Amino acid sequence: MKRPTLIVICGPTAVGKTRVAIEVARALGCDIVNADSRQIFRHIPICTAAPTAEEQALARHHFVEFRELDEYYSAAQYEADVMALLPELWKQGDYAVMCGGSMMYVDAVCRGIDNIPDITPELRAKVLEEYNATGLEPLLAELERLDPQYYAEVDRCNPRRIIHAIEVCRQTGVPYSTLRTGRAKERDFNIVKVGLNMERALLFDRINRRVDIMMEQGLEEEARSVYHLRHLNSLNTVGMKEMFAYFDGTMDFVTARERIKKNTRVYAKKQLTWLQRDTSIQWLDPATAVEAILSKIL
Repeated sequence: MKRPTLIVICGPTAVGKTRVAIEVARALGCDIVNADSRQIFRHIPICTAAPTAEEQALARHHFVEFRELDEYYSAAQYEADVMALLPELWKQGDYAVMCGGSMMYVDAVCRGIDNIPDITPELRAKVLEEYNATGLEPLLAELERLDPQYYAEVDRCNPRRIIHAIEVCRQTGVPYSTLRTGRAKERDFNIVKVGLNMERALLFDRINRRVDIMMEQGLEEEARSVYHLRHLNSLNTVGMKEMFAYFDGTMDFVTARERIKKNTRVYAKKQLTWLQRDTSIQWLDPATAVEAILSKIL
């Protein structure tokens, strides 16, 4: 029996993943599974560059704007949701396209997430309340005490990962690092990973122009509409943080716009650093990627 194939299209922000994914999905007659951890939330499509209604009409997308901003969602939940969806997609055909730059989500499906116990809503709310009240430093100090191994390797500028590690340590009574096996799970489908990239100067120019377009589309108005929810983790993202600083009066508009560009460029470099560790990725130029993917698949 022929095994179905998941085509993973990843790469840095603004490189053109959505366009390539749509063209590949249309050629293969299959659906697209979104793998962007911010595009899953409603009400901020401009900031997250979520696929537009016109783009979604060209190919059916899953997991786009399907959660409220105050809803908790994790890579483990994403893995469970996608693994439940894929058998339904395989009934329609032999292919599905996964598209996004959130590598935790991509890895969750391609490699699997370790079986970490669920966190109770009460504990999750308590840790979040502590974070909102006193910031990240006390939680970092607690993490260093409870799990020095994970403390040594975690991105200390990423509140979400630090908060999750604290939740697990408190919930289980053991260091988070002891529950992370790093072993890949067996999947009953083939995986073809494609990374899109281009010359750095060209990518950065695309990022800068995209931010200008977002401003023209109404990023400021979108940010104002959710400003009262700025404490939520879902809004702790490039674009919103800078606009909130502008609303708070700690940054003028021009500085906020330029800071969004700069922080997006930094984020793109971080994405590439993560992706380049994965030797299974085949790197392609976005301009020729569709033909290359289809020739490899078909």
